[in-house]
Amino acid sequence: MVDPTPADSLIDDELLARIRSRAATYDRENRFADDDLRELTEVGYLRMFAPVEFGGLGFSLARVAREQTRLATAAPATALAINMHLVWTGVATVLRDRGDTSLEWVLQDAVAGEIFAFGNSEAGNDLVLFGSTTAAVPGADGSYAYTGRKIFTSLSPVWTRLGVFGRDDSDPEAPLLVHAFLTRGTPGIETLSDWDTLAMRASQSNTTILDGAVAPADRVFRKLPVGPSADPLIFGIFSTFEILLAAVYTGIGQRAIELAVEAAHRRTSMKAGGRPYAHDPDIRWKVAEAGILHDGIPPQIEALARDVDEQVAHGAAWFPKLVGLKVRATETAREVVDLALRVSGGSAIASSSELGRLYRDVVAGIFHPSDGESAHSTVANALLGPVPE
Repeated sequence: MVDPTPADSLIDDELLARIRSRAATYDRENRFADDDLRELTEVGYLRMFAPVEFGGLGFSLARVAREQTRLATAAPATALAINMHLVWTGVATVLRDRGDTSLEWVLQDAVAGEIFAFGNSEAGNDLVLFGSTTAAVPGADGSYAYTGRKIFTSLSPVWTRLGVFGRDDSDPEAPLLVHAFLTRGTPGIETLSDWDTLAMRASQSNTTILDGAVAPADRVFRKLPVGPSADPLIFGIFSTFEILLAAVYTGIGQRAIELAVEAAHRRTSMKAGGRPYAHDPDIRWKVAEAGILHDGIPPQIEALARDVDEQVAHGAAWFPKLVGLKVRATETAREVVDLALRVSGGSAIASSSELGRLYRDVVAGIFHPSDGESAHSTVANALLGPVPE
């Protein structure tokens, strides 16, 4: 793995500033961050995981997580959208590192300029990867036709490869969950224009309707029994998704602290004779509290990502660790942004306020899997054992 120092970030200060300058417009106009994607593609951002011998950058998961945190300080919605491409290339890397080359072509496609999106989420499916409301009907040639409704399809305007899964009930005694990739332009795929949301607007995570959309046999890459599975694919998806998601929301928290510090130095108190609020003990406590909360999360992301990279054998403890990180990171970011808002004063409520936008964006963290209920159930089962039937 090539793992440059943080000073060698793909996103230099000038690019970061340009991305930040566009974020408010994308949010206000509720449109996709096309210019962000173009510039990030130019610096190799979408091929970070691909190995050097394929033409990629060969970055580790730990390095990619740091890059995503940095990007999210400027444009959380852009980072969240690109996360979904990075999840699939990250999954391919996790599998390849463990001797499974079944998704090696994903890394080659990413180098060739293909954009991958995550089409697994379904309304009302609290089984997440262990069940599906989408029908997967097998064809005689090994292909599968998918019919169902996928929600939160980030990168909707630009993806070229959509990872999906559905349930194959052709054998009622042994139903399967079938994972495959669909190609944009395939008949039976419709993208709705329904992403009009409180938060993360530039991600354009529209609903995708599948009506008999066919994935050819060579793009069907896993068939698993319904229910929990120890297959490496499941670990690959959970590990990259949860760690990179935590990185994005941690970037929001980092930027919120920067804005709180700026506000504390900028605002002055008439009661204190014009002294800056940075000298006020109550304001200082709030900024310090935000710093204390935030400071504990990046080392956790780094450590768990490195454990994935180095194939540390956590065994059954992996999933409690991953869901715990996601919940801690997203909830901590919410607390930090809330404190920053209190420090910044009434100007933060303006629609033009960056901190006000972060306050909306950070709320989206509660909706990503694993949600609080699912995460606590996972950890409770690990600590207490499952509840008997």
